[in-house]
This record gives sequence, C-alpha cells and structure tokens, in this order.
Amino acid sequence: MAKKIVGKIKLQIPAGKANPSPPIGPALGQHGVNIMGFCKEFNARTQTEMASGMIIPVIITVYSDRSFTFETRTPPVSILLKQITGMKISKKPGAGSKEPNKQKVGTVTMAQIEEVAKRKMVDLNAKDLQGAMNMIVGTAKSMGLEV
Repeated sequence: MAKKIVGKIKLQIPAGKANPSPPIGPALGQHGVNIMGFCKEFNARTQTEMASGMIIPVIITVYSDRSFTFETRTPPVSILLKQITGMKISKKPGAGSKEPNKQKVGTVTMAQIEEVAKRKMVDLNAKDLQGAMNMIVGTAKSMGLEV
C-alpha cells in the first residue's frame, strides 16, 4: 500500500550548501521531517554542482510517517544565463537590468540559448527545442540581455 502524502515543499537551495537554518529548517520542521537527514542527503546528491555555486530547485514530498523523498531539478534559466554571460550568480548586484528595454547588461548568442534549452528541456513544458529556445529568449530579454 502506498504511503499517504502529507505535503509538497518547493525550495531553491544552493548546491551542496543545505543547512537547518531558514528557509530549509522552518519549511521542513512544520511537517516534522528530519531536517539534518535532508540536508546531508541533498548536499551529497548536489556535490557535483557545488563548485559552480548553482541554485538547485528541489521538490520535497513529505509522507504521513514523516519520511520524505525529494527530486532535484535543473537550475533556473536566469541562473544559467547569468553564468553564461559572466554576471554574478548571487542576487545583487548582477541581477540583470532595471530597465531591460532600454539598458542592456550583456549579450547572448543563439548557440548559447540552444545549449541552455537542451539542458532545461526536461523541466520545460515545451514540445520541441524551438519552443524551449523561444522561452529562454524571452527570459534573456526580460533580464536585459541582448540576443
């Protein structure tokens, strides 16, 4: 018999840097999950992306017996575009342009966009590579990047 799902928690955590402090601790604590167990398991699974400092989205499924499973996703498109253009991955400064239609903060080629689209294809709801590339072009433009 399948376990009953109590909740799903969505977080974005830097690779290999999960610790029990907020936002992870309170989010898992309210569901009664072993916080340190999650942190150790997440850090072990994301050890390869740790060197680049990537932000990893994670979906944690909590069951009625307080056990959990989690699924990691590919980094957000904005983080991948920042990495390609050489902007700082941390929040500020380097978060993109304040006026993306007037002030451009970098350039990105279609080859780079195709590379990002191939990496993100598993998480996007696009039916083909061209649709995924169009989504990524939109994100790049809204960040103030010139395509």
